[in-house]
Amino acid sequence: MDKQKRYDSIYIKGARVHNLKNVTLEIPHNKLVVVTGLSGSGKSTLAFDTIFAEGQRRYVESLSAYARQFMGKIDKPQVDLIEGIAPAIAIQQHINNYNPRSTVGTTTEIYEYLKLLFARVGHTFSPVTGEEVKCYTQGDVADYVVGLPESSRVLITAPLLLREGQGVIERLTLLVKDGLQRVWYGGRMRLIEDVLPEMTERTSADELDIIVDRVVVSQENDVSTIEESVARALELGDGICSIITLGEESDRREFSTRFEADGITFEQSTEHLFSFNSPLGACPKCDGYGKVTGIDEDLVVPDKNKSIYDDAIACWRGETMGRWKDQLVLAAHKFDFPVHAPYYELTREQKQLLWRGNSYFKGLDEFFQYISKERYKIQYRVMLSRFTGKTICPECGGRRLRPEALYVQVGGKNIAEMVEMPVEDLVAFFDELKMDAYDAAKSERILVEIKNRLQYLTDVGLGYLTLNRLSSTLSGGESQRIALSSALGNNLTGSLYILDEPSIGLHPRDTARLIEVLKRLRDLGNTVIVVEHEEEIIRAADHIVDIGPGAGYNGGEVVYNGPFEGLKTAEGLTADYMMGRKSIPMPVQVRGWNNYIEIKGARQNNLKGVDIKIPLNVMTCITGVSGSGKSSFVKGILYPAVRRKLNETGLKPGTYDSLEGDLKLLESIEIIDQNPIGTSLRSNPVTYTKAYNTIRRLFAAQPYAENNGLTQGHFSFNRAGGRCEECQGEGVIKVEMQFMADVEIKCERCGGRRFSDEVLEVRYRGKSIYDVLEMTVDDAVAFFGEDKEPMCVNIVNTLSVLQEVGLGYVKLGQPTSTLSGGEIQRVKLASFLLKDDDSGKTLFIFDEPTTGLHIHDISTLMKAFDALIARGNTVVIVEHNIDVIKCADWVVDLGPEGGAAGGRVVFEGTPQELALCKESYTGRYLAMRNKIVR
Repeated sequence: MDKQKRYDSIYIKGARVHNLKNVTLEIPHNKLVVVTGLSGSGKSTLAFDTIFAEGQRRYVESLSAYARQFMGKIDKPQVDLIEGIAPAIAIQQHINNYNPRSTVGTTTEIYEYLKLLFARVGHTFSPVTGEEVKCYTQGDVADYVVGLPESSRVLITAPLLLREGQGVIERLTLLVKDGLQRVWYGGRMRLIEDVLPEMTERTSADELDIIVDRVVVSQENDVSTIEESVARALELGDGICSIITLGEESDRREFSTRFEADGITFEQSTEHLFSFNSPLGACPKCDGYGKVTGIDEDLVVPDKNKSIYDDAIACWRGETMGRWKDQLVLAAHKFDFPVHAPYYELTREQKQLLWRGNSYFKGLDEFFQYISKERYKIQYRVMLSRFTGKTICPECGGRRLRPEALYVQVGGKNIAEMVEMPVEDLVAFFDELKMDAYDAAKSERILVEIKNRLQYLTDVGLGYLTLNRLSSTLSGGESQRIALSSALGNNLTGSLYILDEPSIGLHPRDTARLIEVLKRLRDLGNTVIVVEHEEEIIRAADHIVDIGPGAGYNGGEVVYNGPFEGLKTAEGLTADYMMGRKSIPMPVQVRGWNNYIEIKGARQNNLKGVDIKIPLNVMTCITGVSGSGKSSFVKGILYPAVRRKLNETGLKPGTYDSLEGDLKLLESIEIIDQNPIGTSLRSNPVTYTKAYNTIRRLFAAQPYAENNGLTQGHFSFNRAGGRCEECQGEGVIKVEMQFMADVEIKCERCGGRRFSDEVLEVRYRGKSIYDVLEMTVDDAVAFFGEDKEPMCVNIVNTLSVLQEVGLGYVKLGQPTSTLSGGEIQRVKLASFLLKDDDSGKTLFIFDEPTTGLHIHDISTLMKAFDALIARGNTVVIVEHNIDVIKCADWVVDLGPEGGAAGGRVVFEGTPQELALCKESYTGRYLAMRNKIVR
């Protein structure tokens, strides 16, 4: 190969990591490259475990020997040669940040720039009068004087301040000795010697001002002389002076070098004042968390559809505590309080009155003060704990900052108001922001960074987010796109970016904007490698690498490597689906339904009081653009509301009016999301599905194990005895890299085999326990299927369910932390399919189960859903994938936009009807993909 050509591309020779079969290929530099293929074919192995791992290893080896001694040895990927690799940056579907202080603003560093902006050009306003508070220098006062109209007669004065024990007469006498001859008294200028005879003990010092200098404004004024006079006035007035302009009506302007107004001393703006992570800026009540442990309104009023008269207030029920309610009910007519209205209809003022009380009744605040005083009695302690929970901080209202920080404004808004605005609204705000020349010059560079980073968030489809949104509430796709926007903000060039399905959680409408972002990253001079299944991104790629042809051992080969046009003549499932030779057809008929449950008046986050029906015993898709309210409805209301109704326990639901319908037909509700099913490397699919229990019993029954006293416990890597104690049964040692992602190094003691030598000596048909864990599900089914021994039959029956949900390529011992969000969901799904006690009355909720799935794999997933429904269960799916939506029996489309412009029901009905709905973005793409004329 021409050596110069290699420098224009990444050249990989003989890659054998995991299931890659001696792969050799070239990937061009400065291109948008999509790596695709069936689930488990080896895409991520090529992109992350080979290319990125080698880039990381080379970076570490470039460090000094001193630094490397703390990191240990990092193994080279199993590859003969990699050339032309650039500094690599991986943006993966990482686990959400559960730090309660982490927000979208801090993660993207936009909040850091906002703090800087407010510290540099923020203007402080008094909470009393709303007037701006200013702190002047003597130069500011002198500039004001010389800026007055020509020939203006001006007095530079200071207030008459009395020292301790002094009277007015004594103070004036001392001023004369200091050379000061005049005062401003009674609205005119007078000599001190003429004023002294008029002074009495009742005369207040506030009636007089000391005249330090008299100035006639002209172009010949010496500014330095005026500054000296102002400096002396400020000294006499303890930081305060006045400029009196003489004329028919005297004009007076006061200046202060002290930062105060209306009797309040304000703090000078610094970056720390606006930081909720600093004691200088954090609310002292909640320490910057925004929430405190206190009386939770949702626990006090669990059912907001009830009125006060109908016992909406849980703590006022019963004969003893009912007297507090009776007091309010009997007096309500005196102040026009609606005791018969549902709690949710009460105005904010009426709710505040309920808590604070008035002269006619004692409110909830006083009630809980009484309970707190009586808590030495056990029944009152129990009651207090029952209504205590995490609630919004009463001091800062959840804004996290001390009040002084909120007095400072830029463009008429304080920093808390800015972070509560959707990003797209914040973009418009800064575009229209007007500043004077001085502030504009000081903030120019800061504003460029803020505007760019906000625009990047909008470009990746996250304009509906607010900067104060907690990072822990973001989906994996949102977290990844935030990392992508941060990468754009860094403006790096000559780098290699590797992304893992950035389209996750993105509606097809927004995919075009994501493609533009990826191309912009490429146009900066970077190589962008994307592991992706989304059809539009594959079509937009400069270069495609298709790995396959199958999954697991049947994959690991390069099926196609070239531009998109070459797929026309290429073989393989990706080419077949891209070129239309294969497709998932829209079902001609859907399952009918008669029974349903209904959420009425859903108002969580941006939901606009919507009523949504969920049919039972069928498959329902909840769709809509990103930020339209899908997760708010499903995770925030539907799941916790039904769970509480069925189990009387669980998380409290968001705001809604009522839950109605055929709830008697449900016995349980399960949410199957992409959250990890185990953070330890010892957690894997075979332990999660309980198949490992039988495998351990099988090995413990072998003659060698029985003769050496080895029990089932010795074959567990979660217990001491049989596992390798050096790595605690994980097979690898994790090395913390401080400024980089942690690195995992194979355990030297066990060679990554996880068990002691004695345990590894036990064989079943020539295989050790480690060999079995290294098998794929498909291989294990074939291996154990050759033996009709009852334990082997049990193992095969369990593992076959993993095959049915499309996970035949996954290794039995593969850590669950390395599985994609979609794979985790399918492992959970398999565990439910394995249950023998499935009553057929469960409502299953899936959150984007197509994550990590190739188009061909979706049909397998649909069969698993059909199996659940065939048992009588109900399936609800939050999904953007058109191939899943068109297979649903019922679709609820929310929108029409994200954020404040969303939260409404755009459509309810069958997929065929949705394709004809012109108001729905989802319907538009459904019709386009299935060639339906609207």
